[in-house]
Amino acid sequence: MATAAMPREAPAVLPRHVAIIMDGNGRWAAQRHLPRAAGHRAGVEAVRSVTRAARAMGLEALTLYAFSSENWRRPEDEVGALMKLLKFFIRNDLAELVRENVRLRVLGDYRRFPADVVELVDDALERTAANTGPILAIALNYGAQAELVTAARRLAERAARDGLAPETIDAAAIEAELETRDLPPLDLLIRTSGEQRLSNFLLWQAAYAELLFVDTLWPDFDAAALAAALDSFGKRQRRYGGL
Repeated sequence: MATAAMPREAPAVLPRHVAIIMDGNGRWAAQRHLPRAAGHRAGVEAVRSVTRAARAMGLEALTLYAFSSENWRRPEDEVGALMKLLKFFIRNDLAELVRENVRLRVLGDYRRFPADVVELVDDALERTAANTGPILAIALNYGAQAELVTAARRLAERAARDGLAPETIDAAAIEAELETRDLPPLDLLIRTSGEQRLSNFLLWQAAYAELLFVDTLWPDFDAAALAAALDSFGKRQRRYGGL
C-alpha cells in the first residue's frame, strides 16, 4: 500500500486530540456529476491520507465522525454503500493500523449495524487493543445527546442502587461516564465543507475546544490541509475563561 507524502513540520503548539466532522462527500460527487457513492469512496481515501498524516505529525488522538445516529434517515442504498465502505476500510487498513501500533476505538452504538460489520469492528478492536501508540477513534452510530443521556442514566442508577449523593456529581463524574473517558481532552474540532454547526458531535467535549470550519470538501482534505489546521490552532490563545 502506498504511503502518503510526509506533511510539513508540525507547529510548535500541537493539539493532543483532534476531531473532524467529515462533510462534503455528496457535494464533491455532485460537482463531478458522479453518484454520491463515488464521493464516499473518495472520502475513504481522504481518511487514509489524514490518519497517516496525523500519525506522522505526532497527534495522540484523532476522532472521525463517520456515521451519526441521524444518518439512518438517509436512503437505504446510501446507508448500504456506507456499510460496504466501512468494511472495505477495515479489511484493507487494519493490518497497517496494527503495524503502526494504532489503538482503534469506536464511539457510538455500532452494534446496531449488520452482523458482518459488527464482527469486523469487534475483530479490529480486539487486534489493536494492546497497541500503545496513537488513538484512532471512529464515531459510528454516534450522537452526543444520546451519549449525555446515557451518562445521566448511569449516574441516576448509581444514585438509586449505591446511594450516590447528588452533590458529589460534578463535571469529572459526568466525563467518567462518557465514551471518550480514556481519550485526551479535545483540543481542536474541524468541520469540512463550509458548514458551521456541530451536528450532535462531541457536544460536551467541545466545550473548550477550538473550532475550525473550512470550505474544503472532505475528499479534498489532505495532509496539507491538516497541517494548515494545526498551524491555525497553534496561533490561537486558549484562556479557558481567564485572561
